[in-house]
Amino acid sequence: MLFLLGITLVTNAQKAQITGVVKDSVGNPLEMANIIAYKKDTNAMVAYGITNDKGIYKVNVPQNDTYLLRVSFIGFSSEAKSFTVSEQDVSIDFEMKPDENSLDEVELVYEMPVVVKGDTLVYNADSFTTGTEKKLGDVLEKLPGVEVNEDGEIEVEGKTVSKVMVEGKDFFDGDSKLATKNIPADALDKVEVLRNYEDVSQMRGLRNSDDQIAINIKLKEGKKNFWFGDVQAGSGVGETERYIVKPKLFYYSPKYSINIITDFNDIGEVPFTRRDYFNFTGGFRNLGRGGTTFTVSSDDLAFATLQDNRANDINTKFGAANFNLTASKTLDISGYGIVSDTETDFVTNTRRVYIDDTPDPTDNVVEETFDNTTQENKLGLLKLSAVYKPNANFRLDYDMFGKLSSQKEVGNFLSVRSDVSENIEEQLENTPFSIQQNVNAYYTVNEKNIFSLEAQHLYQDEDPFYNAIRDEIPFRGVFTAINDPTDPSLDTFDPLQEADRYSINQDKQVVTSKFDAKLDYYYVLNKKSNLNFTLGSIVSTQNFDSSIFQVLDNEDTVTFGDEDFNNDVTYNFTDIFASMHYKFITGIFTFNPGVSLHNYRLKDEQLGTRLEQDEWLVLPDFFALAQFKKSESLRFNYSITAEYTDVNRLAEGFVFNNYNSLFRGNRNLDNALYDNFSLNYFSFNMFNYTNVFARISYSNRRSPIKNNSVFSGINRVETPVNSNLADQIFSAVGNFSRSFGKIKGTLSARVGWSSFNNVVNTLPSESISLTQNYSTEWSTNFKKGPNFDLGYSITVNDYDNNGAQSTFYTSRPFARLDWSFAKGFLLKSSYSYYNYRDTQTTLNEYSFWDADLFYQKPDSKWEYKFSVTNLLDIDSINRDSFNELFNSTSSYMVQPRYWILSIKYNL
Repeated sequence: MLFLLGITLVTNAQKAQITGVVKDSVGNPLEMANIIAYKKDTNAMVAYGITNDKGIYKVNVPQNDTYLLRVSFIGFSSEAKSFTVSEQDVSIDFEMKPDENSLDEVELVYEMPVVVKGDTLVYNADSFTTGTEKKLGDVLEKLPGVEVNEDGEIEVEGKTVSKVMVEGKDFFDGDSKLATKNIPADALDKVEVLRNYEDVSQMRGLRNSDDQIAINIKLKEGKKNFWFGDVQAGSGVGETERYIVKPKLFYYSPKYSINIITDFNDIGEVPFTRRDYFNFTGGFRNLGRGGTTFTVSSDDLAFATLQDNRANDINTKFGAANFNLTASKTLDISGYGIVSDTETDFVTNTRRVYIDDTPDPTDNVVEETFDNTTQENKLGLLKLSAVYKPNANFRLDYDMFGKLSSQKEVGNFLSVRSDVSENIEEQLENTPFSIQQNVNAYYTVNEKNIFSLEAQHLYQDEDPFYNAIRDEIPFRGVFTAINDPTDPSLDTFDPLQEADRYSINQDKQVVTSKFDAKLDYYYVLNKKSNLNFTLGSIVSTQNFDSSIFQVLDNEDTVTFGDEDFNNDVTYNFTDIFASMHYKFITGIFTFNPGVSLHNYRLKDEQLGTRLEQDEWLVLPDFFALAQFKKSESLRFNYSITAEYTDVNRLAEGFVFNNYNSLFRGNRNLDNALYDNFSLNYFSFNMFNYTNVFARISYSNRRSPIKNNSVFSGINRVETPVNSNLADQIFSAVGNFSRSFGKIKGTLSARVGWSSFNNVVNTLPSESISLTQNYSTEWSTNFKKGPNFDLGYSITVNDYDNNGAQSTFYTSRPFARLDWSFAKGFLLKSSYSYYNYRDTQTTLNEYSFWDADLFYQKPDSKWEYKFSVTNLLDIDSINRDSFNELFNSTSSYMVQPRYWILSIKYNL
């Protein structure tokens, strides 16, 4: 960092500073006016700036030259002054005069590196790039106020971007990772960040869209009406031979667009993970602030997950296609399909410390597992959309989003406890299918009366199968009757049959049909206030069936016929609600208080009986915004939400979670009430490119649905209950970044605290978690010469599970290098060092170092790349985790070093 600071001092030492004030004709300062300095003899732009809220600007230019300083502001005539700079700073003020000519806006958007137009920030990509960028994500990381997180998702103001568009057309709506990893950097002209995004023009200013952020990519002229993209292929060696094939094609015209992305490799690059699949929303959003939380859960059977997208071996095949078509002046049609086939091999060593019913940390059960797991995921997505807009007063949307997958996992592991060493095998299978449909209609009667109707239907079918084979008797006291706690051989085996090894199996099917609808009426009182009346409903029907059976050593099957081991449940949930909100603006403040009235009806049929509930709730919510300046705001949200469970926690027959966990539902559960508070601050000062955001949130969960856990060694049986003790969750996030010439510095912090109350072996137990992450990062962005990115982060995880305390520290210094040298050579390299320890000793030290050497002859379409992954040949990484039942630390084997040579042709 001292080296980077030295570069800054040397660079700035050769420049003079021009400062001044920009005002209108009556002396009022003009905020966000654009200042550009040109060399007078060549007309080349050498510096730019933007005025702050006091109209002050400053730009730095090389000494001993003559310049033309031009000032532009929408609605005013541009002004220009000529001057000569020696070695002294210069002060130049401007007085702007009104001008009705709006063409200035077009001109300044073309010239200025950053332009503010209301809630939209327009970045000129070439002003921030150095030519070493390969994909959209590389460009976005260099834009002030924009971040790309470790998962490849775009963040602005600390909020994840909800939509990415190219030339105004959706790019795989529902996720931003595919855009950052695949759109070529050299195709970008402008990047538009659309804050407070509302894609329905009739709803702008009526709904609270402060959390909605979208990005629109404007392409260079040479990329329109032409196919562009690249085709990459390569092979490599390591412990075995490796391959990589990545064709990517894009076409954009005013009438239609096509995007094709493929990726086949076995070097550990995962373009689409199981996490991406389940998080991919298809652009569907929650229908709004009804005050009810009713989530249809997905049964992932505790499948193993990637750690930093790394594992012992990964082989992936991926393909995706996206299209947009302007069928007529009134109809737009779009859609996409995604398929992925990934085979993953996990080798993991895990140490778990289980909670118990005493505060004495020395008597907790400790389990070590040595696990080898093979997983295969075949994932498919399909979305089709249509937007019909016959006129400015009416719009009709339709969306269909389908998901289909086949997931299989086979694991073999050794479980070691204080007095037992047990071989365990697991097999998990699931082929879930879902289809979600959405119909929205918006109608403007006149400027004061606006209606919107939004409806969604979800059909979901899951059929998970689970098998565990154990040496020990599984769940003594549940599958057997215990006669002597010290001698398992004396148990009464019913329904479980005695065997050399116990193969327990479970079939399960959960079918859900859920319909949400909401009718909104907006009455616009004036330009600064409106009333919103809402009628809505949630109607859900779920069927839950499960059965447990044993396969004996001779392959015979024993069905557990007792109702304790079978489920046949039908569950109906209905929420009919009405709400009213009043939104108004006064000065810098916007307020939107509201209240909703709900009637809940629940019907549960199982075990030959029917149980019904009928209740009413009043749920308030409140939103406030303080807009201090155009790019500085403070937002507050408060709401009470009612959480209702779906059928999975109501079915009273036993259900397997995994080899050592049984779950039994409780049909007498009541709803929980959540008090939710959040406060968000954002400031983006374009005068000096300072970006600040901070967010704190707190949730107090009254009568939460918790698990009553009964432990016997590592085995546990859980039953949900409504707790009399509230759970609490607090989180805080802060980020500060500023540019100093060509150097950008960032400081960030994340803190999370939670307190959960449980019942363990009939006694109360509290689980407390405190997680902290602090980091700093400094990067250069010079047009010539090497660019560096240096940083340091530390993560502290502090866990207290009813007296079983543990603390883990992960220190991580890291560095990245981009160096364009000679003619056509580019070196990219990244290095991270990890020190993983507890309070007493270092548990693991490891480093990851990757390097890529590119060669592309100037003006050539061919690019050659030589890559080395995991250059230091590290064999494992570490992670720790915490939940209310145990905390754990794990070591994961990762892929070895690979040497890869690839060739890419740019279209």
